[in-house]
Amino acid sequence: MATESASADSFPFQQEVVWTPDPEVVANSNLQQFMDAHGIASLDALHTQAANDVGWFWEAVLDDLGIEFYTPYDEIVDLERAPQFPEWCVGGSMNIVHNLLDRWQDTPRATQDALRWEGEDGSTRTYTYAELYAATNRCANMLRERGLGKGDAIGLYMPMTPETVIAFLAIAKIGGIICPLFSGYGPGAIITRLQGARAKALFTADGFHRRDKLIRMKETADEALQECPSVEHVIVTQHAGRSDTPMHSERDVFWSDVVPSQSDEARTERTAAEDPVMLIYTSGTTGAPKGAVHTHCGFPLKGAQDMYHCMDLKPGETMYWMSDMGWMMGPWLVFGTLTIGATMVLYDGAPDYPGPDRLWQLVEDHSVTHLGISPTLIRALKTHGPEPVNKHDLSGLRAVGSTGSPWDPESWMWCFETVLNSEKPILNYSGGTEISGGILCGNFLQPLKPCAFSGPAPGMDADVVDATGDPVQGEVGELVIRKPWIGMTRSFWDGEERYLNAYWRRFEDIWVHGDFAAIDDDGLWYILGRSDDTINVAGKRLGPAEVEALVNAHPDIAESAAVGIPHEVKGQAVIVFAVPQQSDTADESLRAALMERIIDALGKPLKPEAIQFCTALPKTRNAKVMRRVIRAAYLDKPLGDTSSLEDPATVRAIENAW
Repeated sequence: MATESASADSFPFQQEVVWTPDPEVVANSNLQQFMDAHGIASLDALHTQAANDVGWFWEAVLDDLGIEFYTPYDEIVDLERAPQFPEWCVGGSMNIVHNLLDRWQDTPRATQDALRWEGEDGSTRTYTYAELYAATNRCANMLRERGLGKGDAIGLYMPMTPETVIAFLAIAKIGGIICPLFSGYGPGAIITRLQGARAKALFTADGFHRRDKLIRMKETADEALQECPSVEHVIVTQHAGRSDTPMHSERDVFWSDVVPSQSDEARTERTAAEDPVMLIYTSGTTGAPKGAVHTHCGFPLKGAQDMYHCMDLKPGETMYWMSDMGWMMGPWLVFGTLTIGATMVLYDGAPDYPGPDRLWQLVEDHSVTHLGISPTLIRALKTHGPEPVNKHDLSGLRAVGSTGSPWDPESWMWCFETVLNSEKPILNYSGGTEISGGILCGNFLQPLKPCAFSGPAPGMDADVVDATGDPVQGEVGELVIRKPWIGMTRSFWDGEERYLNAYWRRFEDIWVHGDFAAIDDDGLWYILGRSDDTINVAGKRLGPAEVEALVNAHPDIAESAAVGIPHEVKGQAVIVFAVPQQSDTADESLRAALMERIIDALGKPLKPEAIQFCTALPKTRNAKVMRRVIRAAYLDKPLGDTSSLEDPATVRAIENAW
């Protein structure tokens, strides 16, 4: 790369096409058949028509997904308060659980697997659609027995077990509001969310095992609940099999004592299409977490559409997306697979335990067709070489999905060649909790280059703009959305002004997402990290991903993070934190080699102030590097909200970097 092309005012990756879709796969894809049914000649034409007639597009999507309403809507969208506050499916009544479970019961789908679960110890459980329906009904009856119902917020602080999905569905079935919480949260994060939601009940567990170590969840929940007087009921699953679980007799009950005895039949509450179904908090990588409000006709349908149209998930196929129910990809997995009539896989364990082939064993054993990972995970797994992958039959895998952080070309190619045999696509997926899924996504219709997105998901009128809001191509700019979509958050919980400030106040009537993006000359898209992570070196804007891709390409480096720190002359300077593959390789010669690599690609003006080695990087549970925490730890500043931090010890790794 030339020096000029490295700045955030130009395009960073120059790659060749490495994957071209098979014409037969294209013809049989859900998206192509959708376009054929509507007489649309190309994907570009679909994007244009969807942008020009938002109502037509989303009505066509609901029809394509077979969504059923109790009372038909009068109007697909009311844009009177648009684009910030559109109302969808106006006058319609529906409950998403009817579309996830109820409608399948008198069809052949009832005997198909809806959920397959595996624990870290190798134990497994499977639920058909009929069995999941009955289990959800029993849980819903238990909730109603305790006086819980429509509009009540109920927390979900659980490991990834079948009971988590059952409780999730039961809350929606009674018309409640699901409040998913990351299973690794400490008391402070739980307090913030349960207090904010004014939750009346909480599902939790005695604990779970990770790398054969017991994690005690109930004690953490109890500590938080001392500050959450609105929570009157706590339902505890005995997942870890503990005999010493602390219980409060006036408030707590074991799942096994109150759910199995309930009736297998329960009515599904008739809710308005725009009634809230979920309050889910962002991961907080850029500050205090924000509570996104989602409705029955919003998040679930956007998530299902992304799976169906972009990822081409078909009824009967199997998706495993590594996540926690507290991050949006957990609810996304449940809503999407069950809407389509597919099968979800849950795994409660570490992806490299007891050996580095555990993830690939899961793919083989559960006949996974669509696997969702993060670039961060691939960077970790590729250190073990191809042998763990080659031990398993992955021929049934149709695609790998990817979200969480930007790719570097080397790791992308390793996954493409080693996992997918250079024959199947990596479906990059980027959006967020407030989006209900993707702004950009790969698909089965367009060629791919390393690290690239095919483009916007259908229905997302996305663009890349410069600092004045003008569209740019071949340059790095801000990712924006010009038209509303059905999955957009209905504002923030108790925070309308914060919602408007976060997304709508930079450019008039345009959603600014906060990501750097670029479109290359062939029309392929790239995400280059958070724009609020931008490093401004003497007036030259630099995206962290540009530096990190260079560092990560070195064979002795597992992963890295680049941050900007104050500099008296330049305004900001670059500091790189690199995690070596082996600590004994982290010497001055490696530091010099990395520095030379960066200077060669980016030029001396963008030379890092320092390259430091560390044992780990602070990340969220969904594998996003928390650069603001890295920056604060390095500068010895307050860390801010760290509730989404997966491992607090990683902060010390930055403080102890050498």
